[in-house]
Amino acid sequence: MSFISVVTPTFNEEENIEELCLEVENIFNKLGIKYEHIIIDNNSVDKTVKIVKEIIKKNQSVKLIVNNKNYGQLASPVHAIKQTSGEAVILINADFQDPPESIPGLIRSWKEGNKITLLQKEYSEEENIIHYTKKFYYWFLSKISKVKLTQNTTGSGIMDKSIVDIIKKINDPIPYLRGLLAELGPDINLLKFNQPQRKKGKSSNNLFSLADVAILGIIKQSKMPLRFMTISGLLISIISFACALIYLLLKLFLWTEFEIGKAPLLIGLFAVSGFQILFLGLLGEYINIILLHVRNLPLVVEKERFNF
Repeated sequence: MSFISVVTPTFNEEENIEELCLEVENIFNKLGIKYEHIIIDNNSVDKTVKIVKEIIKKNQSVKLIVNNKNYGQLASPVHAIKQTSGEAVILINADFQDPPESIPGLIRSWKEGNKITLLQKEYSEEENIIHYTKKFYYWFLSKISKVKLTQNTTGSGIMDKSIVDIIKKINDPIPYLRGLLAELGPDINLLKFNQPQRKKGKSSNNLFSLADVAILGIIKQSKMPLRFMTISGLLISIISFACALIYLLLKLFLWTEFEIGKAPLLIGLFAVSGFQILFLGLLGEYINIILLHVRNLPLVVEKERFNF
């Protein structure tokens, strides 16, 4: 008989977590499959942890990890994945935007031999500007990435134990799961679904956190920013040298008639300065990634864990 691990990251999900655990339990009871449901909490300030502890008293399949602070939406799920013991691992969020009804389909895909199956949004009930911004980002990232990335996916889905075992050996302090699966896995199967709005509560994501993940995805999955800096720097150098040479020749041959103006000087100065600031910022992002790897910090530090 199969044994499946389910991972759910939470932060202030007191309105959703009890209903989610009940739905997951009902689904696995109907399927007749044994499971463990690992909930990893990013140090919620509401009653999420208290509610999960009460759930554990009734359902021993539920386990809880409480982080000592909020480590963000990237590190926490991967840490929980590393604690699993199932033949396959399902990652599903607590806000019901990853419908629990998709679990049977994910397990069916896994039993058919697919090592990785991800949930792919075909339609979303999110606000249009957010939905289309994300859609454009996924398209752009897939175009510049060094590996083939799936579009309109977040990493939610099912992974075979063979993939999870490899993830457990990787020591990455800021893992980008979508990109990691694309690099590790064979062909990734996709299970299309229509994403509903968040069921209850308010999302902890904001413009800054979404931008942070977006930049990380570009830095981790593509060399294009570095190539862009190199090529642009070369072109700007050639143009600057050509302009300087032209002005020098004009001044030499038209010494009394030609006056070097301030406009070209100022335009060139501001243009080059602007590119320098942009390039320094991009280099800073890469250096920050290197620094985090060199420090070799753990993904998360646990405050407590229950039912392990």
